[in-house]
Amino acid sequence: QVQLVESGGGVVQAGGSLRLSCAASGRTFSRYAMGWFRQAPGKEREFVAAISGSESSIYYTDSVKGRFTISRDNAKNTVYLQMNSLRPEDTAVYFCAADLAIGSYYYTTNRRDDYDYWGQGTQVTVSS
Repeated sequence: QVQLVESGGGVVQAGGSLRLSCAASGRTFSRYAMGWFRQAPGKEREFVAAISGSESSIYYTDSVKGRFTISRDNAKNTVYLQMNSLRPEDTAVYFCAADLAIGSYYYTTNRRDDYDYWGQGTQVTVSS
């Protein structure tokens, strides 16, 4: 069992920055990959970024490349999403998720169904 708790969401103007955090508990954090997804009203939950347990694999969706950075601190059991140059279309509820597959120590996935545990989400609103 893994528990995930996100924080750091809020309201920001376009061009601004936010840093999301996701604290994990329940398993050896460094052994598995972590991902960030987001869901806007009326839309499907979509992949944003992922990082493997070893940090050897990092993956972003095209729309956030160069603006968002995913990182993790295995000593603190926490994964982060630094979001810069925010746009109104980034407005969504952001979820962190854990992929407990053995291979996720080295690899990442953008498939929602590959993630085993999810946080409750944190709202990010970007005003124009």
